[in-house]
Amino acid sequence: MIKRILLVLAAFIVVLVAALAINTLRQGSRQVQVAPAPPLAMDVNAVADKLAGLIRFQTIPSQDDPAFNAGEFRKLHAFLEQRFPLVHAKLKREFVGELSLLYTWPGTDANAKPVMLMAHHDVAPIAPGTEGNWDVPPFSGQVKDGYIWGRGAWDDKGNLVAQLEAAEILLASGFQPRQTVYIFSGADEEVSGQRGAKQAARLLQERKVRLDFVIDEGLVLTEGVIPGVAAPAALVGVAEKGYTSIQLKVSAPPGHSSMPPPAGTTAVGQMAVALKRLEDEQFPAELKGVARDLFATLAPEMKSMQRVALSNLWLFGPLVEAQLARGASTNAMLRTTTALTIVNAGNKENVIPGVAEATVNFRILPGDTRVGVMQHVRSKVGGNFELKEWPGSVDPTPVTATDSAAYRQLERTLRSLFPDTIVAPALYIAGSDSQHFVPVADHIFRFSPVRAKPEDLPRLHGTNERLAVANLGELVRFYHQLLRNLNAPAP
Repeated sequence: MIKRILLVLAAFIVVLVAALAINTLRQGSRQVQVAPAPPLAMDVNAVADKLAGLIRFQTIPSQDDPAFNAGEFRKLHAFLEQRFPLVHAKLKREFVGELSLLYTWPGTDANAKPVMLMAHHDVAPIAPGTEGNWDVPPFSGQVKDGYIWGRGAWDDKGNLVAQLEAAEILLASGFQPRQTVYIFSGADEEVSGQRGAKQAARLLQERKVRLDFVIDEGLVLTEGVIPGVAAPAALVGVAEKGYTSIQLKVSAPPGHSSMPPPAGTTAVGQMAVALKRLEDEQFPAELKGVARDLFATLAPEMKSMQRVALSNLWLFGPLVEAQLARGASTNAMLRTTTALTIVNAGNKENVIPGVAEATVNFRILPGDTRVGVMQHVRSKVGGNFELKEWPGSVDPTPVTATDSAAYRQLERTLRSLFPDTIVAPALYIAGSDSQHFVPVADHIFRFSPVRAKPEDLPRLHGTNERLAVANLGELVRFYHQLLRNLNAPAP
């Protein structure tokens, strides 16, 4: 009997191993093979000098004051006009919300849906007290050791310079786009884009413009960031998480600390229990939607057990989900995240406060909604709490389909320029101005080929932000080739 059981068990293991192997090998590479793009002649040092000049303008916006630093923004506008003469001579330029820029490059085919390249020329402030930690002053715009240094080099003046330089080169060659091309650069992206991108989208909507696609900042060309993937990976953001903050407020009789009421009945005690429950009982982590597409695309490019596990999620799904949920960045791709951000109660050490308030921030996964988040919070904290959603909350964006012609065009452009790079769809867990164009765009992509290694990631909104001069040249070539490909017949 035991021998028979062992034989059955051995046979089962053999069949299981065979099934895993066959299924793994069946999952072939999804990367398209395309001819290399032709070389592009440019003076990359001159382009770097243009970006360095933009960095010297301290275009830090204000949430509440539209005129804050307006002089710096207008100096930047004048600089662009001087350094990109063909763009400003041949494209129509409009000011949106006074400080944001909208360029229109008319196409030759009135029936072809237009496209939009996006960037922003406002920048995040320098964290007070960290100025001395920079290798160069953050607004000096220095070109040093092969990099352009300063706030905005990566986020996002580099993309703006690259887009305008690509257009300048194409205009000099006599190029005319088949589709009308819009170039939009916001002046308040860092403070939600209400005066810039939102107004620009409304303007296009009034003009009955329907965009084929929008490409904005977002994910990048990673190198050594994804465990198990040796090749660089161009992660194209095909959706953006939603955003909401919920304020919790609870009241209870105040009193003297010498005579505290029963445990759990004070405002602070009730708030503590509620916050712990929200943190302990979060939305479930699930490998689905965009995250599943990402790892399905990456799996054939991986080695050993990682490839086996991701190619056989029918068996290893729970294990993979648990592993991904342990990392902050991968966890954010699997669930609507919960972050406790503000807590206020009391103003004297011997007085039990009668009111406690807290704010919890949620980044909403596509498939979930703001309404669902509010219901989730109510179910966890109970009926004693007042709940209020902060202004500026948005639902997740629609997911751009990877079988669309627009995605395929972007994918082919990237593979022609970066043939050793894996192109994969991904979820953008931060926010971008492109969300405002959902009402007027069929497809939205959040990507630029900024090269980023693990040690580079803290530079974004951090100290020593920089962009390699050679990488800036790659950005120019990317936008140049993308626009050229739009004129080519579909493969």
